[in-house]
Amino acid sequence: MEPADEAQPAVCHLDTGVARNHLLLRDSLSEGDLHTVLGESGFDHDGHGARMAGVALYGDGLDEALIGGHVVQLRHRLESVRILPRENEKDHDPLAYGDVTAQAVSLPEIAAPRQRVFCMPVSTVPDTHETLGQPTLWSATVDALAAGSGVVRAGHELHMLSAPDADAARLFFIAAGNTRSFNRDHLNHSDLSPVHDPAHSWNALTVGAYTDLIEPPTDPGHENWAPLATKGELSPHSSTSLLFGDRPWPAKPDILMEGGNVLHDGGSLFEDDLSTLTVRTAGHHNDQVLANANATSAATAQAARLGALVMANYPAYWPETVRALLVHGAEWTPVMREQINSEYKKNKNLTARHRMLRRYGWGVPTEENVLHSSNQAVTIVVQDEFTPFRGTDFKIPHFRFHDFPWPREVLRDLVEADVTLRVTLSYFIEPTASRRGWRQRYQYKSHGLRFELQGPLESETDFIQRVNRQAQSEEAGQRPSGPSLI
Repeated sequence: MEPADEAQPAVCHLDTGVARNHLLLRDSLSEGDLHTVLGESGFDHDGHGARMAGVALYGDGLDEALIGGHVVQLRHRLESVRILPRENEKDHDPLAYGDVTAQAVSLPEIAAPRQRVFCMPVSTVPDTHETLGQPTLWSATVDALAAGSGVVRAGHELHMLSAPDADAARLFFIAAGNTRSFNRDHLNHSDLSPVHDPAHSWNALTVGAYTDLIEPPTDPGHENWAPLATKGELSPHSSTSLLFGDRPWPAKPDILMEGGNVLHDGGSLFEDDLSTLTVRTAGHHNDQVLANANATSAATAQAARLGALVMANYPAYWPETVRALLVHGAEWTPVMREQINSEYKKNKNLTARHRMLRRYGWGVPTEENVLHSSNQAVTIVVQDEFTPFRGTDFKIPHFRFHDFPWPREVLRDLVEADVTLRVTLSYFIEPTASRRGWRQRYQYKSHGLRFELQGPLESETDFIQRVNRQAQSEEAGQRPSGPSLI
């Protein structure tokens, strides 16, 4: 393995620390990049952080790298901040989870001026179903940190220390959270298992789990056992945001990555840590070179790796742009698309598809799609900024008009062939720090941007007038009319 240069982007883990002396990790994690907010050592005595670091460094291709005869050139590095206490250390006050996250984020930023993504495969179960999807102190802190704002907590309230700073924006990858048990009807079980805190953060890229792993072990002890999920389906580990209902909270997870499968005996017994149904990764000690990783933690580490690779390939891209590329490169598997179409046929409305979005997110991104625009797709990346509100009346002063360089001759030659256009809009909201604003649709998130397409028979003037009419109707409290891509 050839480690990346010290100046290359890093995946910074906020977890149980990392066992830096592990032979698969040590060359990619400098001693000065191992931090802690607790005690004096950032070394991992638990094993979770080391396993996730291995996944973030090698993805799901560690087996292939180890048995291959070629040198593997790594393109990103690792950082770590231990945020979870050991057995002999005092637990954090739940009110201070956001404080701990803010402190953890600052340590690597002070130590090394490199690009990074933050990988947080830790979460906590929501307190009550009545507040599902509603911002918490922890998720609001993540939103503020992502937007480049500083925050300080006073009891149950957050106070913004600064306005959002685009130069200080951060990209967080957060695990959606795992189901607390397993059930034969694993899809329904996941639908009833809400996304954990702070994975409902508006600005974070929340990662759920799916699985392509369906090969049961061959040992006699598991004869007649079978995997719960079919190939390409949601992993039995993954939570969803279906219980958020129609409330105006974000649809999570955003994307899915491999999280492993679960074996069952046809009755009440389940096993979730078998090597054939999990992702291979670095072990905790050198006498345990390899270990298994699974669930939404492993999925999040893989997604964070993709984010760091995007930064290595395209160093001028903003964190919002990196997030957009991962979502834009995601696709639903055939099994997911079948479920989505079936739900739509039953209910014949967009709500049905929105429900499936709360289960599957936008699908599964691949390295090829994200980094190289596969399937002969042409991708245009536009990075732009403007002030959405002006003055104290909160009116939208203008919008951005982008004229795509359509390949008209190529499109004409296709005649009757179907052409798919995908548009991904990515931006960070500025959260309202006061809890008073969290119960209103337009108060917690500072603004809600969206895009529209000019119709084939619509002039530019007509298009602009239509968009203006829709904006005025919404400002007056009316529902949008006509086609709307949100």
